[in-house]
Amino acid sequence: MNKLIINEMVQNGVEGIVTSHGDILYALYSKKKMTMAEIAEKIGKDKSTVTALIDKLVKLEYVTKERNEQDSRVIYVTLTAKGKELEPVFEAISAKILDVFYQGISEKEKEDLTIILNRIYSNL
Repeated sequence: MNKLIINEMVQNGVEGIVTSHGDILYALYSKKKMTMAEIAEKIGKDKSTVTALIDKLVKLEYVTKERNEQDSRVIYVTLTAKGKELEPVFEAISAKILDVFYQGISEKEKEDLTIILNRIYSNL
């Protein structure tokens, strides 16, 4: 899957980022302004890893960082116009991945799988 994602990004002119960067961008598409801690929790990475990933996205001009005026320890991350432009590309890549993932699987099987995975998730 990782190779497919990278190939799709390159074909769409998205270079210089890895799938973990995509996780951050995808999180920001659902919530336009997030703290570093929120992003770390959302994508399941530690804060130091997220900091390094976000610094690269800042350098590539996909996101900006700003400190909270009341608490300078809190840093907010937001998408730039360049970062927002990638949303349709990421949506198309996600759709393609789902097509590959669910190839040969019926709608009923997808529903059953979702129910089972939700049950497992609840158990954890």
